[in-house]
Amino acid sequence: MGVIHRRAASEGGELRWEGVSLRAYGPENSGALHATRQILVGHDERSPHFHMRYFAVQPGGHTSLDQHAHDHGVYVLHGRARLCLAGEEHELEAGDVVYIAGNEVHQFFTLGEEPFGFLCVVPANR
Repeated sequence: MGVIHRRAASEGGELRWEGVSLRAYGPENSGALHATRQILVGHDERSPHFHMRYFAVQPGGHTSLDQHAHDHGVYVLHGRARLCLAGEEHELEAGDVVYIAGNEVHQFFTLGEEPFGFLCVVPANR
């Protein structure tokens, strides 16, 4: 059965959805700094093939330095960032789409004074 999560009010420049909790994503459980994560489509929605997550990174923050066997699809919703991908740097802004192949080293760093937010789609089984 399908599930709809309605968009709720923004908080600190980050998007929120009704019924979707913030998940820990920071120094206590990853290398991220000033970042939050919400799982919009995942195990709770019984999605068997993919998961969609929303990440938001405040100014001066970054995601963790990651390398995974699974690939990622990323859609930038707001803000700007510098992406370090497989040893190269790229500037991203709202509307950009990124494919991150399996095992590519990657990390996002917020640029500017507004939060950087993106959707990330990954396989359900990873």
